[in-house]
Amino acid sequence: MELYNTSVRKKVKFTPLKGNRVRLYTCGPTVYDVAHIGNFRAFVFEDFLKRVLTLVGYDVTHIMNITDVDDKTIQRSMDRKIPIAELTETYTQRFFQDLDRLKVIPADGYPRATDHVKDMQEIIQQLLDKEHAYISNDGSIYFAIDSYKEYGQLAQLDLSGQKSSERMADDDYTKENPQDFALWKSWKPEDGDVYWESPWGKGRPGWHIECSAMSMKYLGHHFDIHCGGVDNMFPHHENEIAQSVCATGKPFVNVWLHNEHLLVDGGKMSKSLGNFYTVEDLLNHGFTSEALRYILLSTHYRTKVNFSLEKKHEAIKAVQRVQSFWDRLNEFEVSDGEMLPDESEAFINSLSNDLDAPGALGIAFDYIRKMNNRIDQKEITQAEITMAINFMKQINHAFDFLSLNIEVPSEVTNLAQLREDARKAKDWTKSDALRDQLKELGWEVRDTPSGPKCHLIDL
Repeated sequence: MELYNTSVRKKVKFTPLKGNRVRLYTCGPTVYDVAHIGNFRAFVFEDFLKRVLTLVGYDVTHIMNITDVDDKTIQRSMDRKIPIAELTETYTQRFFQDLDRLKVIPADGYPRATDHVKDMQEIIQQLLDKEHAYISNDGSIYFAIDSYKEYGQLAQLDLSGQKSSERMADDDYTKENPQDFALWKSWKPEDGDVYWESPWGKGRPGWHIECSAMSMKYLGHHFDIHCGGVDNMFPHHENEIAQSVCATGKPFVNVWLHNEHLLVDGGKMSKSLGNFYTVEDLLNHGFTSEALRYILLSTHYRTKVNFSLEKKHEAIKAVQRVQSFWDRLNEFEVSDGEMLPDESEAFINSLSNDLDAPGALGIAFDYIRKMNNRIDQKEITQAEITMAINFMKQINHAFDFLSLNIEVPSEVTNLAQLREDARKAKDWTKSDALRDQLKELGWEVRDTPSGPKCHLIDL
């Protein structure tokens, strides 16, 4: 398996540090608002990565943090005049609900920043002891970037002319201007009751130290893969590397994976432009969970995704093609066996080539087209049915576009029964009218050896 390692800007052969176990850390949400579809480009990509790793035989331990204290969460709780814990719990639960809606496999742990402040303080003290950090006049603590000669390598920054006296107190800054960053922020009146006691006075952690503390606590000082969006590369991931390596004296992460942005109608998503979409918004627009996964995964993770509401029909059509083929296969008697078609190897090879989802989907859809033709021509064999079932399970393991036990709405079931009664009574006019009514709802009835069955239409 090869993955594109951002730290060296090329694909590298992936080998876990310890046997068959992959330790994976992904940057989770800052829970001050509802996550939008752009955020979920990263979360669904990371789910896809984990699915592919397990498909090719690795065991994965996955940790995703919850950022429940930082500048944004404090400001939002102040604006709404509610306790920060109430604010963050509301949006944490909404985040979990949206993960479930998008069929994202849960992480093995979701540590929250507020539960790990002591761990952060211990790392900060190590950095002070090793003179990689210093206390400012107001009692805040900053990391001295000129104390770490490798600083800037991940984001490939030019450090020439950088002055060590320059500091950045804000958690999130986007300009590629490296500055000493806050590890610990001394308490200020605008922080209200959000603070922790420390050897340096009351205050709170900076954003960057949070991920270092939580990743190393659960995965060790040196682990396999760290993911996030390209916007996290600098300053967040750059700062994570600096403080982690300097605190422990050990390597931090072997492979860094970064997904590209999601655009909406070719531009940036914004509430002011009216193109800001949450998962719930899109489900209310008629997208399905599977259609959203298709849109987010059918483009390579290192390529920008251009999202639009107009993509709904195309995406639903694609996933229904997969569902329809699965339903057709299940009309046959299925025998046991682990046989797979030749296309399976090509599919796995494509996924193993830096998660080439478009290539893998091309192989899958070509196979579905070929086998549908064999079914139409009544040429398919029992062995081919078994291989097709097994291959579809592989495809679904990676992409999860399929509803293996799809629920037929009662309205559809009732119409199908009325149509069957009309057919038995040879009332073809009524039968045809009911068939058209089912078609308008996106369903059709097929006669199978075990009786009529309802299927989603393969658009």
